[in-house]
Amino acid sequence: MSTRVLEPPAADRPPGPKPLTEGTQSTGVLIALWAFVVIPFLALIVAVPVAWGGFLSGTDVAIGLFWYLVTGLGVTVGYHRYFTHGSFKAKRWLRIALAVAGSFAIQGNITQWVADHRRHHAFSDVEGDPHSPWRFGATFWGLARGLFHAHVGWMFARELSNRARFAPDLLADRDINRVDRLFGPLVAISLLGPAAMGGLLTWSWQGALSAFFWAGLVRVGLLHHVTWSINSICHVYGERPFEVRQGDKAANFWPLALLSFGESWHNLHHADPTSARHGVLRGQIDISARVIWLLEKLGAAYDVRWPKPERIAAKLAQPARTS
Repeated sequence: MSTRVLEPPAADRPPGPKPLTEGTQSTGVLIALWAFVVIPFLALIVAVPVAWGGFLSGTDVAIGLFWYLVTGLGVTVGYHRYFTHGSFKAKRWLRIALAVAGSFAIQGNITQWVADHRRHHAFSDVEGDPHSPWRFGATFWGLARGLFHAHVGWMFARELSNRARFAPDLLADRDINRVDRLFGPLVAISLLGPAAMGGLLTWSWQGALSAFFWAGLVRVGLLHHVTWSINSICHVYGERPFEVRQGDKAANFWPLALLSFGESWHNLHHADPTSARHGVLRGQIDISARVIWLLEKLGAAYDVRWPKPERIAAKLAQPARTS
């Protein structure tokens, strides 16, 4: 007769590494995800003929630009360079403001976003990366499928990155926990705020509806796809002047530099993730770095990790590689 060996209770087991994931998304989250991905995308498609027909006012452009700047920089300066990589330190008011502005982008609550992105860097383009475009191989159809997966598909069939493993600092932060709990109301403000501005500036319901469409839905859809393009396009196409870890395919894709506020200088970012500036070579515009510089001058940001010339030179690959 065999003897069953009993394992010690969980509390008595020696600690081990925390798992990569912590379960699947709930049905409610999936429904919301479909709504906030598909509806702004459809608005983005409809925007072209609507704009061609003359239904785009200067007021809509101004409001849309304002919200694109606030939410886009909330993601690039806040969610990404500050919260994920610690490229600088921030006064408490700025820390909260960046968390709120990033939440307005409607890309998920800050703690989960950071956990997913830190996991991406830990396993970039190898097994464990939540959104590598190389997941299905390097063939034409494998990359086509992989690009869709990296761009948007991964969000609909994923296990959530373990926040206790990848973002314990944010889980322990009461201010960030409060912003996470308010994510729903912040989404509503992000969509209805432009409508309110449009209505007040034009003093009409038509102005409110037009601003809701352009500065609400279209702005969210555009920013979504610019952000997601860093996960997809910037890991397949572009220049790779800097050495990165073996297997990592991060590349620079200059056409997205302005819309992404400098995030598409992705090769340097993966070579030196904590650097506050991603566009370090001549002619590489990096609006996010300029905003961090301004915040530093104002005293709101400090201990900024600016790239050093000798460090940049050491990371340059010779000769530069292009895919």
